Amino acid sequence: MEEIITYVEMTDVAELRPGRPVAEVTLEWAPPGSPHIVPAHVRVGEPYEWRSALRSPEEWAGQLADPRRRFWLVKHGDDIAGIVHLRVGDGGDVEIDSFGLVPEYVGKGIGGHALTLAVRQAWAVTGPYGEPTRRVWLHTSTRDHPNALANYERRGFRPFYSRTRELPG
Repeated sequence: MEEIITYVEMTDVAELRPGRPVAEVTLEWAPPGSPHIVPAHVRVGEPYEWRSALRSPEEWAGQLADPRRRFWLVKHGDDIAGIVHLRVGDGGDVEIDSFGLVPEYVGKGIGGHALTLAVRQAWAVTGPYGEPTRRVWLHTSTRDHPNALANYERRGFRPFYSRTRELPG
């Protein structure tokens, strides 16, 4: 079995095509010590076998201590509906390292708006030397939700690289 990994990017905030607004959906900043980051990430990633969903406590401690990593919870009212994890790079590069919804919110019509909020947040962060964001990028895989790539493209991302890898088993 093989997996296709597609890398997509947006090089100007004006390229963002917002999803249909959902009033109850917001982003809430999660400080590195938040007890909600790891469980939300695991709940989002487990159905798609994200390797990051299997991190050890020590690996998570390293992720959470990295000042270039920023986390937000996707909220639907008071409920945690998903996670946004950004990694701020040099030169204005911001990677959406993880984005997704917990299983009970998948298919409820909030993913486009949640992604819009995540992309706006990525464009709003500044780099380690105060530089503005110049590019937002991420990768997705054929193992992710079947609508993931289409959602990214509808929001204005465009593919810039693709690769195939053989999966074990």
